[in-house]
Amino acid sequence: MNAAPSRLPVTVLTGFLGAGKTTLLNHLLRESGGRYAVIVNEYGEIGIDGELVVGAEEEVLELNNGCICCKVRGDLIRVVSGLLKRRGRFDGILIETTGLADPAPVVQSFMADDEIRQQARVDGVVCVVDACHFLTSLERSREAGVQLAHASLVVINKAELADEAVVAQVEREIARLNPGATVLRSARGAVPAAALLDQGAYELPRLELPAAPSAARARYVPVPQGRHTDGLACVSLVLQRPLERGRFLAWLQRLVTERGEKLLRTKGIVALAGADRRFVFQGVHMMVDSDFDRPWRTEETRDSRLVFIGHGLDDSELRAGLDACQVSPA
Repeated sequence: MNAAPSRLPVTVLTGFLGAGKTTLLNHLLRESGGRYAVIVNEYGEIGIDGELVVGAEEEVLELNNGCICCKVRGDLIRVVSGLLKRRGRFDGILIETTGLADPAPVVQSFMADDEIRQQARVDGVVCVVDACHFLTSLERSREAGVQLAHASLVVINKAELADEAVVAQVEREIARLNPGATVLRSARGAVPAAALLDQGAYELPRLELPAAPSAARARYVPVPQGRHTDGLACVSLVLQRPLERGRFLAWLQRLVTERGEKLLRTKGIVALAGADRRFVFQGVHMMVDSDFDRPWRTEETRDSRLVFIGHGLDDSELRAGLDACQVSPA
């Protein structure tokens, strides 16, 4: 019997206006050695960035006159469906969004459409930030925070132009708001292609979360809320006691149903009572993917680690909800 073909990886490039997305895209196309279809989205009627893409000899497709996250989302599905009919010609798809786009609807398109989901997968969301202006953008723009929240990898571009203290502050802000993201510095988008590709960031078996700090014996590791607009914050929680399966799943379902609009990103590795395997989940707004993962290793601490990124999160409410899901102490 022939093995099912692997799903085509899709990398989403996001980042605020002027951060250097197209520069990074061109570097990636030159350095990867692969064959990629490129989808470039621009807000205006006349596409410019598509003309600046080099090295994608197979396909460069432009989606103009609207943001890919809303107005031209249907066009994205249509274009991707067309590419998948010729998938043997490509090693992957690269999508560059506008500087004002929310990456969530793009990711959700690959989770919700059955035909696309069976043939393609989001491999990672790369957020490009400008080392010199990111902190200001983060304070003044809701979009900059949303883009950061969805990133599996953040490239601090133009790092050579900023003071070391500023770059270090950018790194701290990124770690505070999205502690699970990998962070790289770059000059003119020069980042090893291998670091950007094959991330597997949206595959449950490859989900990684920061290890609990050594004070880890503490029940919770809260991340203080930042000073950003719209109350964007990250809450990271570590629980030592196993969670009762029925209570936890009901709590999670209720959370994403009632708060999904403001809940940008959720992910967790959970120790369920009586389960020998890790329970892994990740979600974008109200869409959650979950399953049992590999068995717990003997040397591992069977704790639960959960990360929530969104607007207006109430960490005490999250703690209380999860507290109620833990099994009683022996």
